[in-house]
Amino acid sequence: MVKEIERAGIPVVHICTVVPISLTVGANRIVPAIAIPHPLGNPALEPAEEKKLRRKIVEKALKALETEVEGQTVFEN
Repeated sequence: MVKEIERAGIPVVHICTVVPISLTVGANRIVPAIAIPHPLGNPALEPAEEKKLRRKIVEKALKALETEVEGQTVFEN
């Protein structure tokens, strides 16, 4: 889906738990997530810490969205 949305001219960030799959399908802006069952959080953390973790991922995705890229780019921690 990310490739088709970008083909329509809309920039997309793919937040994913398995980066090699995103690279294989051709996503251009890739933000690694936490884990398959909980990509945007960690239920083992205290609520305040989990909120910080989630905010960090979303802010990284927003930064990736405003970044011009030439081809595939993984936005690491």
